[in-house]
Amino acid sequence: MKPKSIIINIVLLAVGLLLGWLIFSGEGSATHDHTSDTKTEYTCSMHPQIRQQGPGKCPLCGMNLIPVSSAGGSSNQSVHEMTPEAIALANIQTTKVKSVSVTNELTLTGKVKVNEQQLSVVTAKFPGRIEKLFVNFEGQEVRKGERLATIYSPELVTAQRELLEAKKMASISPQLYEAAKEKLRLWKISDKQIEKIEKTNEVVTTLDVYADASGVVTKRQISLGDYVSTGSIMVEIANLNTLWVVLDAYESDLVWIKTGSTINFTVPSLPGKEFNATIQYINPSMNPETRTADVRAAVPNTGSLLKPEMLVNATLQTKPDTKVSGLAIPATAVLWTGKRSIVYVKQKGTTPAFERREVSLGARVKDLYIVEKGLDEGEEIVSNGAFSVDASAQLSGSYSMMNAPETTSLEVPEAFREQLTVVATNYYGVKNALVESNSLTAATAAKEVLKALKAADMKLLDGQAHEKWMALVKPMEQGAIGISTKTDVETQRKDFELLSEHLIEAVELFGLTSEKAYRAYCPMAFDDTGAYWLSEFEDIKNPYFGASMLKCGENREVFRKR
Repeated sequence: MKPKSIIINIVLLAVGLLLGWLIFSGEGSATHDHTSDTKTEYTCSMHPQIRQQGPGKCPLCGMNLIPVSSAGGSSNQSVHEMTPEAIALANIQTTKVKSVSVTNELTLTGKVKVNEQQLSVVTAKFPGRIEKLFVNFEGQEVRKGERLATIYSPELVTAQRELLEAKKMASISPQLYEAAKEKLRLWKISDKQIEKIEKTNEVVTTLDVYADASGVVTKRQISLGDYVSTGSIMVEIANLNTLWVVLDAYESDLVWIKTGSTINFTVPSLPGKEFNATIQYINPSMNPETRTADVRAAVPNTGSLLKPEMLVNATLQTKPDTKVSGLAIPATAVLWTGKRSIVYVKQKGTTPAFERREVSLGARVKDLYIVEKGLDEGEEIVSNGAFSVDASAQLSGSYSMMNAPETTSLEVPEAFREQLTVVATNYYGVKNALVESNSLTAATAAKEVLKALKAADMKLLDGQAHEKWMALVKPMEQGAIGISTKTDVETQRKDFELLSEHLIEAVELFGLTSEKAYRAYCPMAFDDTGAYWLSEFEDIKNPYFGASMLKCGENREVFRKR
C-alpha cells in the first residue's frame, strides 16, 4: 500500500472516531429534559377547550387537531409563555402587589330628617268637637304646656256629672267615687282640674289640650269644627335641636360602615359650611327597590341652620370590619368567572411567562381590591391586558377562564386542617432526610408521620370528605410504615412516593393552615417514570436522588393557605 493511501485511511479513521465521540459522549450525562415525560397533547385551533393525547379530528367542527404549542414548553398548564413581541402588541403592563393603608373614603347621599326620638304626638284623649284652635299652621313654634286647642265633649260632661254624684256618696261607696275620678284621669284630666270641678260643683263643657313638649309643629291634622274620636292624632311636634341625617348605602359600601364612625357632610343651600355627625344605626335590611340600606347619623342643629328634607352629600373615612392582609391590586387586573376571581402573575426568568392564579378578594377601595388570599407582596401581576393573556393562553391550550380544571377542594373544619398540617410538617422531616440520603433519620421522621395520621380526628369529617379521607389515610400509613421499618434508602424512596402521592391529594382536597406548600416533580425518578413530592420551600431539593441530582425537578403547583 502506498504511503499516501495509508495517511488518508488514518485521517478518515481519526475523523470517524472523533464524530463517534461527539455523538455518543452525552449518553451517560446526568443532565435531562424536565419535559421529556410529557406526551404530546393536541387541540383544535377553533375550539381550544378540546384536548386529547395524539392527533385526530375535532368532535365539534371536524378540523384536524394540532399539537398544543407553548413558547417555552412549560409543563405547568397554568403557566403561559409569550414572546416579547406579543406582549408589546397586546400592550400588556404589570404592577407589583404592595401593601396599602386599608382605609376608604366613601361618598354617600341622603336627606336631613326629623329626629323621631324627639317627636311628640298629641292625640285626642276623649271624643269631642274642636271649639277653638290655637295652632294655625305647620311650622309654628310651641312651648311645653302651651294651649293647642279647646274641645267640647258631651262624654266629658257626662263623666263630670258622674263624679259630682259619686262625691255625694263617697262615704257610702268610696270605690265608686275613686272610679269616677280615675275615668277623668285616663282622659288626661289633671288632679288640679278635678279638684276645681269638685270645689265649684260646676260641670265644664269644654277642655283645653296642651303641648307635651316644646318644638315646631310638623303636622296638623285638625281644623276648627272637626270632630275627633279617642286616639285621633291632632298635632305632631318635633324638637329640631337634634336632627337625623339618613344616607343611602349600597351593598358594596356596607363593609366599610360601622356605628360610632363620624361622617362629614354638606348641604347645597349652605355652600362652604361643613357639618359632622355620628353614625348611630345601620338598617339590617336592604331596600328591595333601590338595593340600599339606610345609614342614620345624629347631628346637633346649632343655630337652626339645618332643615328637615334638605339634601346631603356626605363623606366617610373608615376601615372595613373584616380582617384583611393590607395587600391591594388594581381592579383592572381581575378577571371574573362565576364565583372565582383570576389574576395573571408574571413568573421569574428570562422568558416572559404568566401564571393563572385564583385569588380571594375583600372589599373594593376605589380602583383597588384588597387581597385576602392568593398573592404575596412584591409579586408582579398583569394590570393591563389580562384578558389578552387569557385569550392567548386559551388559544395555546393552556388553562384559561374557559377551560380551567374544576376545583377539587372540599370544605372541612379548621381543626382538621390543623391536624393535616401537623402530618405535612412531619412529612417534611422525612423528605429532608431523604434529600440527605439519611435512612435512619427518615425512619424516625416517618414514625412521627404515622403518629400524626393516627391523631387526625376523622369524626370532624362527614359525607364526601369522610369518604375521601378514609381512602387516602390507609396508603399514607402504609408508606409511613414502610419508611420507618426499612434501612435501605432506595427502598424507603419507593415508600416515600406512595406517601407523597396520597398526601398531595389530601392537601389538594382539604388544604393546610401553613402559608404555602409546593408540589414538585422529577421526571427521571424510578427509571424515568417520574414522581412527585411535597415541599415547604420553593427551591428544588430532590428526595428521590439526593446529592447525585439534587436540583432535578420543577415546581408544578403551589398550595396556599385557605
